Amino acid sequence: MLKEANHFHPNIKLTGEIGTSVTFLDLRINNEHGILSTAVYHKEAAEPYVIPFKSDHPRHTFRNIIQGALARAVYYSSTLKAFDDERRYVRLMLLYNG
Repeated sequence: MLKEANHFHPNIKLTGEIGTSVTFLDLRINNEHGILSTAVYHKEAAEPYVIPFKSDHPRHTFRNIIQGALARAVYYSSTLKAFDDERRYVRLMLLYNG
């Protein structure tokens, strides 16, 4: 089935994984002894960059980035620890970008 799906479009490749966790877009689902937990997933190759605050973009753009990241943390985090980890990631991303 994966072979057929990978021939559908040359730029999209699907992979099969067997394990206790699965990622889909920016969501990670973990199965720990039958208990499912979710958290925000960040690709390893992705850099934690956002639009620099000194750019000429409208001010609402920066609010939307922060609100979107925090909303994703709330929606995707099934535990308080996962939410705190993501909140810390967002804060460090914003500090990193000045």
